[in-house]
Amino acid sequence: MSRPPFMGLPPRTRAYRLETDRGSFAVLDAAPPAGTARRGTALLLPGFTGSKEDFIALLQPLTAAGFRMVAVDGRGQHETGGPRSENAYAQAELAADAVAQAAALKDGGGPVHLLGHSMGGHVARAAVLAEPGPWASLTLMSSGPGAIDVAQQSRTKLLIDALSVMGMERVWAAMRAMDEEQAEEAVGTDGIEEFLCRRWLGNVPEQLIVTGRQLIAERDRVGELAAVAALPKLVVSGAVDHVWPVPWLDRMAERLSARRVVIDGAEHSPNTERPSETAEALAAFWRDA
Repeated sequence: MSRPPFMGLPPRTRAYRLETDRGSFAVLDAAPPAGTARRGTALLLPGFTGSKEDFIALLQPLTAAGFRMVAVDGRGQHETGGPRSENAYAQAELAADAVAQAAALKDGGGPVHLLGHSMGGHVARAAVLAEPGPWASLTLMSSGPGAIDVAQQSRTKLLIDALSVMGMERVWAAMRAMDEEQAEEAVGTDGIEEFLCRRWLGNVPEQLIVTGRQLIAERDRVGELAAVAALPKLVVSGAVDHVWPVPWLDRMAERLSARRVVIDGAEHSPNTERPSETAEALAAFWRDA
C-alpha cells in the first residue's frame, strides 16, 4: 500500500471531479506556474488499493518543469466511487475510463502522457492497446509484464477471500494488526494514518476483488504493446520490488525497446519513496518524447 509523504495540496493544485462521457472522476489537477513554458499534460493512474494522492509529491516538481499533472481515482477507488457490481471493474472498462479521461483533458493541447503505477500500469497498457491515438507516451511504474510474483499472489488471494466474507472495517483492522510496524510509523505523521483508513473505506470492495484477481491472472501482453512501436515508452521502478522483481522489469523494458530507469533507494512506490528523483526521470523522458 503506497503512503503519500504528505497530504497538503501543492500550489496551483485543484481537487475536483473531472466530467467525462463515462462519468465523473475525482482528480488532483496541478497547473504549471504562470509564465512557464507548457510542455504537455500527464494523466496518472494509481495502483491496487491506491489513489490519486499517491502522486502528490510529484505534482510540484513536474508542474515547475512545465507539465500539467492530473492524478485520478479510478472507478471504485477512494473518492470516485462506483457500482457494487464486479462486471463494472473488468480491465476493459477501466481502460475505457482512462481513454475518456484523456479526451476530457485535452483542451486542444494534444496527446496526453499516460502513467500507470503497479496495477494502474496494466490498465494504462490496456488503454494504449485499445486506443493508441490519445497518447504522447506511456510510463509503466513498478508494473510488470503479467501476473505478480507468487508470494504476492498468495497475499492477494487472502485479501480477496477476506473481502468476500468480511466488511471493509474488519479487513482494515486485520491488515493493520498484521502490519503493526507500518501502522506505528504512520501515527502522528500529519494525518496520514487517518487518510489511509479513510481511503481504504472509500474503496468499493468489488473493485478490489476484481482488480486483485486481475493481478493474479494477468497475462503477458508485452509483445502486443511492443507492436505499438511509435509510442515512446518508459519502465521505471525502485531498486527493489517484491511485486514484480526488478529483473522482470529489466527484461520487459528490453522487449519494449523502452527507456529504463531504476530509482536508487526506492522499492515498489518510487513516486512516494523518492519523488524528487522520480520526477527528474519523468520530466526528462516526457521532454524527449
